[in-house]
Amino acid sequence: MTHPPSCVYVTHLVAPKYGSTPAECEDAVVVLPDRSHDEMLREPLTVGVCDGATESALAKDWAGLLARTVAEQAMRLPDLLKPGIAFEQFAASAVELWDPWLAQYTKERVEDGRPLKWYEHTKLAEGAFATLLAVRVDPDGEPGAGADGPSQGWRWRAAALGDSCLFHLRDDRLLKAFPVAAADDFGTVPDLFGSRNHDAALLTERTRFLEGDCLPGDRLFLATDALAAWYLAAPDPPAAVRDLLEFSGPDDLDRFGDWLNGLRERQQLRNDDVAVVRIDFEGR
Repeated sequence: MTHPPSCVYVTHLVAPKYGSTPAECEDAVVVLPDRSHDEMLREPLTVGVCDGATESALAKDWAGLLARTVAEQAMRLPDLLKPGIAFEQFAASAVELWDPWLAQYTKERVEDGRPLKWYEHTKLAEGAFATLLAVRVDPDGEPGAGADGPSQGWRWRAAALGDSCLFHLRDDRLLKAFPVAAADDFGTVPDLFGSRNHDAALLTERTRFLEGDCLPGDRLFLATDALAAWYLAAPDPPAAVRDLLEFSGPDDLDRFGDWLNGLRERQQLRNDDVAVVRIDFEGR
């Protein structure tokens, strides 16, 4: 009997904290290839999730630049997201992008009649900061044994600096939480990727790496810290997953924001920007 090849569906939602506009949101997500959430993917995919640190200048822009850079480089280099020289070279190259970007930003501010103020120069000299979570998913190529015949698996590899989290679920129950395993483990000062940190070896040393296998029916959720902490603290984790599954595409963004605000009003979710990526593995 011929079974259809397995595939994945990917969707992501990004919402600002209560009282902020989408333009002020400092969480960034880049998914490659850039396809519609309802389109089947059978090729490798990469995701970059970054949470800009509000205390730093231009954190939103650095988060976006960092998320895109890691997604693009991880797509080109399958072994990027593991300890070693490839990740160290990525870290160095990401930092090298910042000064040219900042020079263009400064030029545009002058052309718009809004040159940088002295205090902005002071803040920018310190650099921008963000957490980093990157994932690459590849078809495994080795069928696993299933009750109804062979099944196609997938392999994922992840790198994390800071407290944006990956959750691997099977039957909507948590198999792995990375890099934070419990709600109480979230701190107030996570490790951050600095736009002026030229010590790529140190950035690599502070980054954690993990890999795993997915079967059809599994899910990966990637989430920035506020939503990740909410999930890990949930008294009924399967019910929390069901809540998240209510939002399956960009048309659900308004409902997603209303749901987040309800959690905030009940003091179940810290008022912070939220980004979530959902990867569903389907097939036999």
